[in-house]
Amino acid sequence: MRAVRLTVTAAATAAALTALSACTAKSDAKDGDAIQVTAADSKCETSATSVPAGQVTLKIENKGSKATEVEILFPDDRIVSEKENIGPGTKYTLTAEVKAGAYEIACRPGMKGHGVRQKLTVTGAGTAAKRDPKLDTAVADYRQYAQDQADETLPKVETFVKAVKAGDLDAAKKAYGISRLGWERTEPVAESFGDIDPKVDVREDGLENGQKWTGWHRLEKALWHDKKIGAEEKSLADQLVKDLKDWQGRVGKAEITPTSMANGAKELLDEVATGKVTGEEDRYAHTDLVDFKGNVEGAQKAYELLKPVAAKNDPALAKELDKQFAALDALLDKYREDKTSYDFVSYDKVTKEQRKELSDAVNALAEPLSKLAAAVVK
Repeated sequence: MRAVRLTVTAAATAAALTALSACTAKSDAKDGDAIQVTAADSKCETSATSVPAGQVTLKIENKGSKATEVEILFPDDRIVSEKENIGPGTKYTLTAEVKAGAYEIACRPGMKGHGVRQKLTVTGAGTAAKRDPKLDTAVADYRQYAQDQADETLPKVETFVKAVKAGDLDAAKKAYGISRLGWERTEPVAESFGDIDPKVDVREDGLENGQKWTGWHRLEKALWHDKKIGAEEKSLADQLVKDLKDWQGRVGKAEITPTSMANGAKELLDEVATGKVTGEEDRYAHTDLVDFKGNVEGAQKAYELLKPVAAKNDPALAKELDKQFAALDALLDKYREDKTSYDFVSYDKVTKEQRKELSDAVNALAEPLSKLAAAVVK
């Protein structure tokens, strides 16, 4: 679950004047230079408005008082690449691959709303630099993986929805966690479309003003907190299936590159660190460890597909990633009630000390994983 993004249409009236007045473009950088991005609570300064096609690096610094998110966006708000949860006073390097065309760099203070945006023109023949053919194979295989996850999610969600509509609380609770696995494994792909995630995976505290609460977490609250299923919940269950079918149909159109795979893997670990380890994601159902496992599996899949190139370019990094993925997988297995399934201990039973151990393992993996994108484009 990410912070909500309003579409351009929905956000333009409220944010256009602020965003346009706050975006400050500086002189263009020389070819090959990183774009310096300075984010703050009401501005987004970039050191270039034009770069050549190929590898683009953003050197981001958050000088604001809020955590921010920085994205490279297509004009229709699809995400090329992004970094969430850049804390106040911190820096991050984001590497992406872009073709010739028009884009925007967006800074989203508080990780909500339309954000503050700067135009970016990418020049050239329209294609990125020639790359290792193994990376093309990795992208194709990952695209198929993402599609398979979407295809396999729908029947599980339909089982969950069937129980909700039948008013069967116990059956719905049992089906809830497993229905989310495919989504959690490939969440960066789903989030790249901008409008689907707020419909199906937003938490109550992530709602924008005037936004109707729909999706998994709205139904989660009804099942575990309210302990009742009414006509509204049954209607919302149908809407969940409709929205996820929309996601299923769009997966094949997602922009996927080797760097977006690598950055997406890191984002999945960030999802774990900011939502799952804290217990905020499934705060009523306490099925956080199922989501946790899904995020880790998705990150590991992206890494394994990129590993042939990453290991060639940076053997030490690949060795460290192998080690840290294995350590985190082994730690998660301790909380499985059934080693052959996704039946995990209820997260409210996990102690403060155990959560700290999980958090440390996530951080130990996240640090080398943040270097994967640079390794695959060397």
